[in-house]
Amino acid sequence: MQLNLATLVLLDIYILLLVGVLMLHAWSRGRDSTLGYLAAALLIGAAGTVVGSLRGMGVDWVPILLGNVLVLASAALAWTALRVFAGRRPSRAGMLAGALVWLALCLVPAFYQSLPIRITTGSLLLAGYAALGAWELWRSRRRLEVDIRPALVLTLIHTGFYTVRAFFDDNLPFDPSGASTHFFALVVLETLLYVIGLAFVTLAMVKERAELRYKSAALRDPLTGIGNRRAFVEAAECQLGVCARLRRPAVLLLCDLDHFKRLNDNFGHATGDQALAEFGRILASRSRQQDLCARIGGEEFVCLLAEADATAALALAERIRSEFAEMPFVAEGQLSVSIGIAEAQLADYELTRLLSLADQALYAAKAAGRNRVELYRAEPR
Repeated sequence: MQLNLATLVLLDIYILLLVGVLMLHAWSRGRDSTLGYLAAALLIGAAGTVVGSLRGMGVDWVPILLGNVLVLASAALAWTALRVFAGRRPSRAGMLAGALVWLALCLVPAFYQSLPIRITTGSLLLAGYAALGAWELWRSRRRLEVDIRPALVLTLIHTGFYTVRAFFDDNLPFDPSGASTHFFALVVLETLLYVIGLAFVTLAMVKERAELRYKSAALRDPLTGIGNRRAFVEAAECQLGVCARLRRPAVLLLCDLDHFKRLNDNFGHATGDQALAEFGRILASRSRQQDLCARIGGEEFVCLLAEADATAALALAERIRSEFAEMPFVAEGQLSVSIGIAEAQLADYELTRLLSLADQALYAAKAAGRNRVELYRAEPR
């Protein structure tokens, strides 16, 4: 099957421009720098393809120098887009390296006059940038919460294609006048497919990350940084279900800051917010990683300890109470915390019932003078 090179080049330029403009629009809507760098890569790639198509018109130095510089700059920006998405800063030296290497080599007559050497060198530089893009995703795979596999596969295929081209291209010059079956036609076709695929998977990753961030924000208390009531209920019901099936213990701590309204009235809401934030920090730092901590009301906090008994819960609650009592607030001595504790077995591992039992223990702590810890004890039958 013959591929008309001139038609493919025109289609390549059109696709690069179209996808580049659409990516630029997406960037303008969300200001995600990943899309900005990718839009620049596509538009500069379109310019490089236009300049590269000027071969055979008596100005071959223009496509050889400027055309390849633009193409390498496009590849560098595509790598930068993936690097920025992975959470790393753009590298100016890395973005300029490929183009500068090409310009320096073109000063060497043996390089400039040898099409095979130029094709091999340019292909390896492009493969290198694609490989760097794949590496940025791979080394950040544990931190990135989105599915990077499509982008990783795509960049590795692109890397492999240009590596093969570096050693197996038939080295025929660009001929826009007629049909061609040499390797350059495959280069243009692969570029079309890569551009479309890269734009799609990058946009999908950016969108998925944004959705995860919005979801995380919706489940997190903005003042204390720990979970909110919605997040706690969803996670606690699931964890209690697991404990019930395995017949493992679980304990709930219900914490309430004493005289919080008086603190706000006397010292202002800024002091109250500081108190809430500090208690949230203490609760999270003293709990285990697998424990569920949340702010479920104005000054009410909760912590579910899976696979822990009443003795461990009492010890933890006392550490939290005493540490909070030592905080050097402006309203010194004006604030404390009371904590009620209930065991999940006594509530048949039902969250609503467990919260009610812990609330009864908390009420007992308040009634006994506040700034204390109380364990719910079932009345003997």
